[in-house]
Amino acid sequence: MTDHLDPIQLEIFKSLFAAIAEEMGVTLRRTAFSPNIKERRDYSCAVFDGAGNLVAQGDHMPVHLGSMPLSVRAAVDAVRFEPGDVVILNDPYEGGTHLPDVTMVSAVFADEATPAGGSITGQSTAGGRPLFYVANRAHHADIGGMAAGSMPLSTEIFQEGVRIPPIKLYERGQLNQSVMRLILANVRTPHEREGDLTAQLAANRTGERRLHEMVRKYGVGVVTTAMRELQAYAERMVRRRLETIPDGIYTAVDYLDDDGITDEPVEIRVTITIAGDSAVVDFSGSSPQTRGNVNAVFAITLSAVFYVFRAIILSDVPANAGILVPIRVKAPEGTVVNAVFPAPVAAGNVETSQRIVDVLLRALAPALPDVIPAASSGTMNNFTLGGIDPRTGSPFAYYETVAGGMGASPDGDGDSGVHTHMTNSLNTPVEALEYALPVRVRRYSLRAGSGGKGKHRGGDGIIREIEVLTDADISILSDRRRFAPYGLQGGEPGQPGENVLLSSGREERLPGKITRRVRHGDIISIRTPGGGGWGPPLADGARGSGRSPS
Repeated sequence: MTDHLDPIQLEIFKSLFAAIAEEMGVTLRRTAFSPNIKERRDYSCAVFDGAGNLVAQGDHMPVHLGSMPLSVRAAVDAVRFEPGDVVILNDPYEGGTHLPDVTMVSAVFADEATPAGGSITGQSTAGGRPLFYVANRAHHADIGGMAAGSMPLSTEIFQEGVRIPPIKLYERGQLNQSVMRLILANVRTPHEREGDLTAQLAANRTGERRLHEMVRKYGVGVVTTAMRELQAYAERMVRRRLETIPDGIYTAVDYLDDDGITDEPVEIRVTITIAGDSAVVDFSGSSPQTRGNVNAVFAITLSAVFYVFRAIILSDVPANAGILVPIRVKAPEGTVVNAVFPAPVAAGNVETSQRIVDVLLRALAPALPDVIPAASSGTMNNFTLGGIDPRTGSPFAYYETVAGGMGASPDGDGDSGVHTHMTNSLNTPVEALEYALPVRVRRYSLRAGSGGKGKHRGGDGIIREIEVLTDADISILSDRRRFAPYGLQGGEPGQPGENVLLSSGREERLPGKITRRVRHGDIISIRTPGGGGWGPPLADGARGSGRSPS
């Protein structure tokens, strides 16, 4: 055999690796306990090579997937993997993103059935080093901290939950009971957390089995060569796309409404320099890290860059480590896009990641006017709820994100009521929500007219109203309540969002970021932003061209 794969073989392996990640996700979803994972699918799974480089990922959460390689790297650097080991971590300052996102990393070693022959490269598996890694990340509905749901309006990382550095949860296949007990002792819903953690383990075991099957069928050398060549292929695709963008310097600035503690806008500034087949993405000039929790660690910023540059490639390029090879990312330490310990970061993962995408797309719009869409809702509209369930007498904790409007594009109107960009989750069905929690969903509808006008109109946001059936604590971390999602090419901005508390017949406008106590019978109304419009509105004020009928 030669030391290269032909295009057909490469396409087969691309699909095989992606299928492993997808099957890991199915395992995680079907065995999880919490609605956030089994209904909303707030998780991600991926396959890595023996050096910890991303090879393939499922079509899961972009904010997870682009940042997970740093978690794998942190795990590899922190421990010596042996067969059967599983490392767990969530610390944003040691490979994580924000505390509710718990990552599990497993190493895949050669087993007795691994063939000695069939190698393209002659690579040896001796020495006890892992052949590959598999990893998954899932958002846990509670990980401790000062407020149920672990997404409070915090001012330091210690208020956001239990921090888990990269440590072994399983050692040589045996559960470390002390580590598990420590985690469960610090959360409000230990039974649910244990179930979700076990589901994450099952997902990794699925990935390990499938990789072993692949190695038994094709040989170690063929599989590792396929991994390497898929990364090289992704790199070539990015370089070719960069070559089609006019060389130059492209800049943009956008703002988060505030950090939740002060009313000061939080600036995110980017300069993208395109030179031939490479790019430099520089966030110098962005605001210093804030007292409130909109700070993003570097992994989040890297993830947003990964997402945007993959998205502008107009073909099915594999999402792996090759994407970022031609791109240099500069994010000064101590800024809101590269926060340092002990800054709070709960909203950086979910809100700042969205604004980073907005500013990157805005910068690239002059270079790619026929490709870049207007701004989408630009917020995940995070809502957490917790207290004592009167039906059981036990604590409950719940987390969800609420969709908004998609920005219009050169090709048509934006979709309404969808999760966009760095989030790819679903809604929690009303039936599942009311079954699992002491709540009643009073309204769930599109927010008509919230999309920006234009030749193509932005998608509409959502109105979601939840009545609590017991006294409870809520947290809302949302944005685009002040700075509307921008339109492009003459399109109008989308309508900003609103948060409203309906209590005893009165309406109280809530800030975008808040933690507070609510009473039995109160209704929380979250009204999400619409997407921006694209192109000048039609002269008669009619809608844009509309989406193609399905």
